[in-house]
Amino acid sequence: MEYILIFISAIFVNNIVLSQFLGICPFLGVSKKIDTAMGMGAAVTFVLTIATIVTFLIQKLVLDAFGLQYLQTITFILVIAALVQMVEIILKKVSPALYQALGVYLPLITTNCCILGVAILVIQKDFNLLTGVVYAFSTALGFALALVVFSGIREQMSLVNVPKGMRGTPIALITAGLLAMAFMGFSGLV
Repeated sequence: MEYILIFISAIFVNNIVLSQFLGICPFLGVSKKIDTAMGMGAAVTFVLTIATIVTFLIQKLVLDAFGLQYLQTITFILVIAALVQMVEIILKKVSPALYQALGVYLPLITTNCCILGVAILVIQKDFNLLTGVVYAFSTALGFALALVVFSGIREQMSLVNVPKGMRGTPIALITAGLLAMAFMGFSGLV
């Protein structure tokens, strides 16, 4: 039951983008087309889940064991950067079209505060490994859900007549705010 609560809470109630405002850069940057949003969501899900496992093990087996907790942030950043490089190499070989579509946003996963934030939150909340992985995976699914829904709305908005002063970023920010308010409706679930 605990895992189901974490799953629902991380996806809907405490959505990492719409509630905690982590990962805004890729949320706004990659959300113009559903295909790239789904690709970014999948890449973030993979990196976030693997990064949580690796950073948890490094924290417990190395940093805590040798009293090096002050190196947590820099260590986690290095682990995330290495994982993103691995994803970039794999995507380049497996799906060159998705690799080209993600463009500059793929390396931005390295600096996506969502990934570093979740890795640190797992340690701060004192989760065990399984709970941390469930939380990370659920958070990544919540990120992907918000990204795909937002990109779908933005694709539909490109078909309507938006006033000239509101085109582009202004209407995207208003839409993101409305989407965040819509997700607030899930707060009574958990």
